[in-house]
Amino acid sequence: MAVQPIRLFGDPILRRPAVPVVDFDAELRRLVADLTDTMLDAPGAGLAAPQIGVGLRVFTWSVEGEVGHLVNPTLELSEEQQDGLEGCLSLPHLTYDCKRALSVVANGFDLHGEPVTIHGSDVLARAIQHETDHLDGVLFIDRLDSDARKAAMKAIRESDWFGLEQPTVRLSPHRGGF
Repeated sequence: MAVQPIRLFGDPILRRPAVPVVDFDAELRRLVADLTDTMLDAPGAGLAAPQIGVGLRVFTWSVEGEVGHLVNPTLELSEEQQDGLEGCLSLPHLTYDCKRALSVVANGFDLHGEPVTIHGSDVLARAIQHETDHLDGVLFIDRLDSDARKAAMKAIRESDWFGLEQPTVRLSPHRGGF
């Protein structure tokens, strides 16, 4: 499998809702492997398929030594909230306090189409919510309060990566790619 270029803030795919996976085949297994390799190489706590240019509802995570993936997730969020630092591989070197549910129950499928339920709290809950947001075209900066969002946008405009040409990906190697 292969490390793929990560799409940066400003790439339109990051704002498009991803479509559900319908084929649990070798192509999906390659996508999960590419997501995992790319996430671990970055390194990051999670990576969603749109971040590598694939518009499918799939993400991976790596939290506290546990590496996993989830296909077509649906979330049940706790009412209890947590506030903590959050960053994103598509917004390099930026971290801000972001409010999230303290715990989550994520239902979905593994890469073979078998049903999976993930119970997460603290950092894992944050990662699952963050990556599921990516599948809905939402970035963590959208969840910041007004002052923090203004500061984030200023930092993005001043960053050395903003406005650089996005990776050239003429055709995604995966179905559902943009």
